[in-house]
Amino acid sequence: MTEHKARKRFGQNFLQDTRIITDIVNAVRPQAEDVVVEIGPGLAAITEPLAKKLNQLHVIEIDRDIVKRLKNLPFADKLVIHEGDVLKFDFRSIAGKKKIVGNLPYNISTPLLFCLSEVVDEVVDMHFMLQKEVVERMVAEPKTNDYGRLSVMLQYFFEMELLIEVPPESFEPAPKVNSAVVRMIPNAGRIGVAHDYKHFAKLVKTAFHQRRKTIRNNLKDLANDDDLTAVGINPQDRAEHIEATQYVVLSNYLLQQAT
Repeated sequence: MTEHKARKRFGQNFLQDTRIITDIVNAVRPQAEDVVVEIGPGLAAITEPLAKKLNQLHVIEIDRDIVKRLKNLPFADKLVIHEGDVLKFDFRSIAGKKKIVGNLPYNISTPLLFCLSEVVDEVVDMHFMLQKEVVERMVAEPKTNDYGRLSVMLQYFFEMELLIEVPPESFEPAPKVNSAVVRMIPNAGRIGVAHDYKHFAKLVKTAFHQRRKTIRNNLKDLANDDDLTAVGINPQDRAEHIEATQYVVLSNYLLQQAT
C-alpha cells in the first residue's frame, strides 16, 4: 500500500509509538460486544488493536485517501466507516451507549469536545489524545492559570483525568507540542444542575471573556454585587478564582430572581 503523507489541513499527526498505543487500548478496555467509535483512525495504529478485540468498530474519517486504505485492511469487515466531518456527525445515529476514542486533530479539538458534550447521555466513556496544554485546561482546578471556560464547561458533564503523557517523537510527523491522553467519564450533576443550560453557558463564557478583569466587571450586564454576594462570590475576585459549582448556583439564582 502506498505511503500516506500527513495533511496539514486535517491536522494529521500519526501515532507510531507501540507502547503508547497499547496503553491507550488497555485504558479503553474494549469488550467484544462494546459499541466503540474511533474518531480519525488515520493509519489504523489504534484501529487495528481495537478491532482485534471487538466484533465491530465504527470509525469516522474525513480524508478520502485514508478511507480507501481502511477499506483494504485485512480486518475491514469489522469496520463500519463513516466518511465525513466529525463536527457534523450525528453520534445518535449509532445505536447504544458508546465508548469514543481518538487521536483528535488539534485544530478542531475544542469545538469537538463541546459537540460531544451535547450527546453525553449516549456515552459510556471517552479516551482522547490531545495537546497536553488542552488536557491541563480541561482538568484544571480553580486559582490556577489553566482554569477557564473549558474547565468549567467540561467539568459540568465529565469526570476527567490525564492518563498518559505523550512526547512529540511518538508521532509522524512529530508535532511541535507535547500531547496527553485524557479519560472522560460522564457524571451528570457532579457540579450541580443548571436550570437553563444555555443561560449557564452564556454566564461562564462572559465571566471568562477578559481574564484580567474582576467578575464584577465581566458580569456587569448579567449580575450586580448583591447577586454575586448572595451566592458567596466576592465581586472583586477574578473568574479563575471561582469554583465551577458557584457558576451553576449563580446561574440558577439569577434565573430565579428574574421570575
